[in-house]
Amino acid sequence: MRGTQNTARPTIFVVDDDAAVRDALKLLLRSVGQAVETFASAQEFLDAYSEDRPGCLVLDIRMPGMSGLELQQKLNEKHSILPIIFITGHGDVPMAVEAMQAGAVDFIQKPFRDQDLIDRINQALEKDSMNRAALSERNDIRRRLETLTPREREVLDLVVRGKANKVIAGDLKLSQRTVEIHRARVMEKMQASSLAHLVRMVLEVGQV
Repeated sequence: MRGTQNTARPTIFVVDDDAAVRDALKLLLRSVGQAVETFASAQEFLDAYSEDRPGCLVLDIRMPGMSGLELQQKLNEKHSILPIIFITGHGDVPMAVEAMQAGAVDFIQKPFRDQDLIDRINQALEKDSMNRAALSERNDIRRRLETLTPREREVLDLVVRGKANKVIAGDLKLSQRTVEIHRARVMEKMQASSLAHLVRMVLEVGQV
């Protein structure tokens, strides 16, 4: 389920066609208490991955078949928010720059220090957690918006535009008291603690 906040333990997904690299990374990451899953190809990962699983992807940039960049493109097409750290060889830096421009969070050149990779993974996991929390909040706001009646939505739109109750009443040909009732229901349904909070929520999901 996309967008619901997931409290599952984050997993490091390692995709590399070199079995020795996969095994070494699995041992390293498990030694520091991380959950790890390894995949021998980009397609194998793509077939198994579900977007609601938190974590990050450690991805070899050059692989036979589907390359790391091609996998990144396919994940972008699925609107995946999974952070990607690319593992690159010396000659792959231009490709790594392209990957960063396409949304990768980092790249690390072979050979790399174990601690450098662990540090970057921890940063990526923190980013993933923040992204998922923000996405969950936005989806909660959208669900609250869907509970509004058409009239309440009209009142909300005008409130967010800064119009006073008296002006809203005139625009919608309602009594000021009716507008006040609608406005109170909007605040309650949206779980808004203040007008500023209400406006921030609506702006957050671009529903202005």
